[in-house]
Amino acid sequence: MTYNPRKAAQTVAFFAIKTGEDAVNVLKAVKLVYLSDRENISRHGYPILDERRVSMKNGPVNSYTYNHIKGEVHPSFDGGWSEILADRANHDVGLKDPQLTTDALDELSEAEIATLDGVWDRFGHMDQWELEAFTHVSENVPEWEDPRLTGINSKTIPLEGIFDAIGIPSPVEHAAEIDSLQSSDRFLKGL
Repeated sequence: MTYNPRKAAQTVAFFAIKTGEDAVNVLKAVKLVYLSDRENISRHGYPILDERRVSMKNGPVNSYTYNHIKGEVHPSFDGGWSEILADRANHDVGLKDPQLTTDALDELSEAEIATLDGVWDRFGHMDQWELEAFTHVSENVPEWEDPRLTGINSKTIPLEGIFDAIGIPSPVEHAAEIDSLQSSDRFLKGL
């Protein structure tokens, strides 16, 4: 996978901007990022971020984005994250520049911004604990499985599992097609 830390940071920044406080609770941000990928799949057939997703005890998580938020990424792999977001403080992740606006989020397409707006409209009023509870309800997010039931800390959520849960026809084939397109894109960028 080709993870784009700058795009992920802009996704989190979108929600920090929407709070009106230039910061967003870490758990809330993680849930909103996951729900945004899920919503973008529903609307357009593909996630916003190209990364591994996992089931953890607090619900589904975009793994690489979560690692960036926690500050567990070596600076050489920052990829533009720190240009947009400040280091985590207490339980919040905030904007590096409080003057940042959604117009400056150049890694996100208009369609992706519309998805983020839709997710904010639906979930922005919820706090982190309400979002955690929401993602634990199988009718809401059936692809999440509590990893503690099997004695592990996290379990990969395959893309086809999200496609299937959302009702995308031929989820295995669709996931393979997206993987193929992403591989082709990575190859072309490497030329």
